[in-house]
Amino acid sequence: MEVLSPKGDVGMHEKNLILIALGLMSVVVIPVIALTLWFAWRYRASNTKATYAPKWSHSTKIEAVMWGIPCVIIAILAVITWRSTHALDPYKPLVSEVKPVTIEAVALDWKWLFIYPDYGVASVNQIAFPVDTPVNFRITSASVMNAFFIPQLGSQIYAMNGMQTRLHLIAREPGSYEGLSSNYSGAGFSDMHFKAIATTSQGFRDWLARAKASAAALDLPTYQALEQPSEKVPVSYYATVAPGLFENILHNDVGGRPAGDKPTEGAPMKGMPMEGMPAHDGVAVVASRHDHAKVAE
Repeated sequence: MEVLSPKGDVGMHEKNLILIALGLMSVVVIPVIALTLWFAWRYRASNTKATYAPKWSHSTKIEAVMWGIPCVIIAILAVITWRSTHALDPYKPLVSEVKPVTIEAVALDWKWLFIYPDYGVASVNQIAFPVDTPVNFRITSASVMNAFFIPQLGSQIYAMNGMQTRLHLIAREPGSYEGLSSNYSGAGFSDMHFKAIATTSQGFRDWLARAKASAAALDLPTYQALEQPSEKVPVSYYATVAPGLFENILHNDVGGRPAGDKPTEGAPMKGMPMEGMPAHDGVAVVASRHDHAKVAE
């Protein structure tokens, strides 16, 4: 039901697509169900008044209706699909005069790590951003393939080990929205939830201040401990973040790359081939640090 109660532009467009597709399908489904019931009643064995025509085999009018209406519906759906696919491309930045907030999201076993590169803070299982402000997500996984989804804001997108995906969302109403992993990823999957808090500008500043007031720092040892599988992880904040952490996670090089030596987006690590992998945005083909991630690859 959350999908049908959107609180942002992308979610609203997707809800409209669902309703339009449902309406077009109903043009076929409802008459077929109604006619099936009517035929069963009209031509029942006890109805001797019904016309019995065992040698009847063809009607041009019926054929025209049976093929014509579905063809028109498919053509309409094709146009809608083409337009909406480009308009709602998750990689396409949202048009706005407001500077976007960038959030780097990392799927771990079994929690979400969020890094705010422009503010130098991080959090686990909670994000915050101002309403009417575009949010640019950079998404990867430090483990198996996962999926990032905030139903009321729209657009599920995958999080993949050694690769980066992007997502652009915006909230038009203040609130706390449910976020989740929508791709099975192991034992703790069912509790891999997070909160997306859309708030006022002051509320966002207060959230950042609360994060900066945390006594914890997301340095490499802390991240390596956080990376270990754990379930039902409570919300936590980090006042500082190790430089280039997201890029190092993306390239499975946590602790192995000098601070500040950031790899080029979309480039593989040295010596690593790109065989069999799609060249889509940030791609880094590297060996996984987790056995079950190797299976997923």
